[in-house]
Amino acid sequence: MGRQIITRLAAVIPILFGVSIFIFMLMHLAPGDVTDALLGPMATGDAKEKLRKAMGLDRPLVFQYLTWMGNILQGDFGVSVHTKRAVSEVVLPRFGNTVILALASLLLALSVGFFVGMYAAAKSYSTFDRVSMSLTLMLGSTPPYWLALLLVLMFSLKLRWFPATGMTSILGDGGLMDIARHLVLPAIATAAAPAAIITRMVRSTMLEVLSQGYIRVARAKGVSQRAILWKHALRNALPPIATISGLQLGFLLGGALFTEVIFAWPGLGNQLYYSIVARDVVVVQAAVLVIALAFVLVNLAVDILNAFLDPRVRKV
Repeated sequence: MGRQIITRLAAVIPILFGVSIFIFMLMHLAPGDVTDALLGPMATGDAKEKLRKAMGLDRPLVFQYLTWMGNILQGDFGVSVHTKRAVSEVVLPRFGNTVILALASLLLALSVGFFVGMYAAAKSYSTFDRVSMSLTLMLGSTPPYWLALLLVLMFSLKLRWFPATGMTSILGDGGLMDIARHLVLPAIATAAAPAAIITRMVRSTMLEVLSQGYIRVARAKGVSQRAILWKHALRNALPPIATISGLQLGFLLGGALFTEVIFAWPGLGNQLYYSIVARDVVVVQAAVLVIALAFVLVNLAVDILNAFLDPRVRKV
């Protein structure tokens, strides 16, 4: 088991190396020039050239990448060209806010997806099963930004139950309850699609397990349906459910951009959007790299969890 964990950890290194190259090249090959964003359209060519030289943008891309990567390995993400602050001071607190939103959304998605999927599998091909699967198909196909706008319109502007923007109220105490009130609508909008995916995965996995021979033997022995579901079937259905849940957490960490922008949630997705608009290349690179690192680590944790849940994985 320890050897498998070490092997998976070693496999993360080339993945992150490839991701870093992709991120670096993507931002440098994108149209536009950072000097235009900093100096404005009226700047002279000489001023732009001096700024490019001061920022090291006149050097070959290979040397720029090696310098950038070397600084990152030392914990130096650079300085934002827009705010003049250290990138780590901009990115890391925002990432913490994104983690709060992602974990709340995942908890909501798991709660809904797990129990609805279990009940749909237990009552397969019933009215509840058909209705719930139809609803999950609709939710899974609904753009999160469209759902977010509907939630703002209904629950913020009309009913005034929840605040529409921000993480805390201006006149609030900034405590846990204040954050929770601001978290409700963004979490619902972000969790809708993952909840639909988890529901369908739980249902299909449980149906596959419930069709196995040992389940039929348990039923023949008079074991209750509740015990069959929660004691016998769920244990063997957990590995694929854990895998899809981990993938959804990675999606939530990197895919909550639209939700954060609409609700003005001060997360990394919101910061990434405004940094792209301002062409703050250093912040964009650091933000995408942090998201990619989080996604890789989440998948690594899921692989290790699956090894504990499924003995067959440990033999691979």
